[in-house]
Amino acid sequence: MFIGHHGVAFAAKAAAPRAQLGVLFIATMWLDLVWPVLLLFHVEVVRFVPGITRVNPFDFVFYPYSHSLLFAVLWGVGFGGVYALIVRAWWPAAIAGLVVVSHWFLDLVVHRPDLALYPGGPKLGFGLWNYLAATVLLEFLIFASGVFLYVRATRPKDRLGRWGLAVFVVFLLLLFGSSLMFPPPFNVRALAFGALATLVLPLWAWWVDRHRLAD
Repeated sequence: MFIGHHGVAFAAKAAAPRAQLGVLFIATMWLDLVWPVLLLFHVEVVRFVPGITRVNPFDFVFYPYSHSLLFAVLWGVGFGGVYALIVRAWWPAAIAGLVVVSHWFLDLVVHRPDLALYPGGPKLGFGLWNYLAATVLLEFLIFASGVFLYVRATRPKDRLGRWGLAVFVVFLLLLFGSSLMFPPPFNVRALAFGALATLVLPLWAWWVDRHRLAD
């Protein structure tokens, strides 16, 4: 899942107005930021198998430290704990931790049965990636709902807060569309660095959020 995760980050801002949107974007992307680092160090393994799903060619051979349910919970607790120490408030930190964990449950819907409950444990996945139209519809509905909740919970302080958000939303939609139209790099190193390059999205989210006020 892609923009569906970002929809959760937008919605979480409505649930925890004190949380910074950029932090919530890092939270929702956290498992996918840990994953490329572990790929680069050969701790986790992915293969390219064209046609394995209708949406992408990834065969996630081994990635329990970034994408098992157990580690998603551990990462969520750790992320929320660190954020609590920074902001000295338990509610935004708890929401941020839950956003980290939500990544696994959204992935559960779209992935093949390759998401482990714990390292070496049973693997689950409902396989929505085998149905392109259903995948796009679900991603868009989650994303649109999150953006709607964010817009209702915040208001622009200036033109940058209004138009910066609009451009950001359009960019995310275009990025999602391009990921469906163009094949990913069939090279693990290029894939990993491409995934890490998405760190620009939390920075953009942080900038947009600075120009909006939580109601």
